[in-house]
Amino acid sequence: MSRSRLLLLPMLLLVMAFGRAPLVNPPPVAVPSGMTAARVSKAVDAALIGRGWTLSAEQADGVDGTLSRSDYSAKIHVSFDTSKVLITYVDSHNLKYEVERNGQRMIHSNYMNWMRFLTQDIGRNLQMMRVS
Repeated sequence: MSRSRLLLLPMLLLVMAFGRAPLVNPPPVAVPSGMTAARVSKAVDAALIGRGWTLSAEQADGVDGTLSRSDYSAKIHVSFDTSKVLITYVDSHNLKYEVERNGQRMIHSNYMNWMRFLTQDIGRNLQMMRVS
């Protein structure tokens, strides 16, 4: 086998995996002490809406969110109490979600960026509500 063919296989695998990242639920966002559940809910809702998510199935301890565009969608569940906020992946369409043979869940890297931005926004909202 020629050297160029040996180099082609890793490059092809890299291109196939491009844009995918391990799907890991973000770490919990700490809620400042003294916050009520209603204020935590308001901070979470504002962060979701601010990032273009549609809220559904709102409960006292969480909310479902959907981000839809013409060619993809993502669904998450955000649960919260007066100590922490947790974001959990629920489902997606056209975001390259796949469970590999080793059990590792993979998804388009944009999803992981969205989760990073969303957790930052939730944390910032919680801090702002604490001082207001």
